[in-house]
Amino acid sequence: MTASNKVGEPIREIAAEIGVEIDEAGTSVIDHMNYDVTDEGDHDLIVADDFTKTKVIVGDSPAPVLFKGVGMAADSDNPLVIDILKASQTAYSHSPDQDILEYPLAIGSSLLLVAGMQARNNARVVVLGSHDMISDAFYNAKTQTVMGDAKEAGNRAFASAVTDWALKRNGDLRFGAVKHNKVGEEPSDVAYRITDDAEYSITIEEMQSGKWVPFQAKDVQMEFVRIDPFVRAFLVPDAAGVFKATFKVPDVYGVFQFKVNYDRTGYTHLYSTTQVSVRPFRHTEYERFIPSAYPYYASAFSMMGGLIVFSFIFLYHYRLLIHLPVPSG
Repeated sequence: MTASNKVGEPIREIAAEIGVEIDEAGTSVIDHMNYDVTDEGDHDLIVADDFTKTKVIVGDSPAPVLFKGVGMAADSDNPLVIDILKASQTAYSHSPDQDILEYPLAIGSSLLLVAGMQARNNARVVVLGSHDMISDAFYNAKTQTVMGDAKEAGNRAFASAVTDWALKRNGDLRFGAVKHNKVGEEPSDVAYRITDDAEYSITIEEMQSGKWVPFQAKDVQMEFVRIDPFVRAFLVPDAAGVFKATFKVPDVYGVFQFKVNYDRTGYTHLYSTTQVSVRPFRHTEYERFIPSAYPYYASAFSMMGGLIVFSFIFLYHYRLLIHLPVPSG
C-alpha cells in the first residue's frame, strides 16, 4: 500500500488498523541536511539510508533511496509493526508552506518512511509513504546529497526486496520431517526412560526468491517441556537444513513435548510440537547395589548378625543365664 502528501482518509484509516499512523494530507517529510541536489527548494526530496537490520526484508547492503512523500509513525502499543525504513535524525514531518506552531507527528528516527506489519497468522502488509519512490523516474535516478557523491539510487532493488517479502517470496519458513529417538537407535514411539540420551531433529526450509531452500540459522532452539522447559538446547543445522540436538532426558517422569517455537523479525512464525512419554526405571533396571544405600545395607546385616548371636546364646547357654546371681539391692 502506498501513500503520498495527498493521502485520503480511507488510506489513513486502513493504515491505522495495522498500527501505522500516516500524517495529514499536505504534509511532507522534510530534511534540511539530507536532501538531494535536484530538490526544488522545499528540501522534501530526501536521500534515506536508515534501513532495518533484517536482511530478509531489504536485502544485503541496500543502497540509499530517494523519497518524496508523507511521513508515518508506528503505534507504540503494536509490537508487530516493523520499521523498514526510517528518516534521519534531522528530518521531520510538516507542511513546507506553513510555520511550525505545533509539534509534528514525528521527528528524527521515530519518523517512518516505509513500515511493515506481520500479523500473528503470518499475513504481511507494507505501507510506503511515497508514490514516487516506486516510479520509473526514481528507479533510474541517481542520489547525491549536498556533501556526498552521486550514486545510483537503490529504489528498484529496495522495492523488489520489500515486494518479495510482502508476497512471501522471501522469509517464509516451513518444517518437514520431525524425528526423535534414543541415541544409537532408530526413531520410534517407545517411551523414553529417565536419564536416557535422546536425539531430536527437524527439517526447516526457507522461501528465497520464490524457491524453497534449506534454512540456515544458529539461533533455532528446541525445548523439552513438561509445563515448564526442563531442557533448552540449540539445534545445529547441516547443509540440507536438518537441525539436530542431543541431550539427556531429565530425571523426572511424565508427559513431555519436543517444542520448536521460532519467532524472528521478518520470518514467518515457526511452531512444532511433538508429545512423548518419559517413564521411571522398572524394578529390574535399577543397579544391584546403590552406593548411597551402603549405610542401610550395613544396618540390615548388623541386625541379622545380632539376631544370630542372640539366638545362639539363648538356645545353648540359657542355663547359665538362669543361674546368674541376682545383684543385691
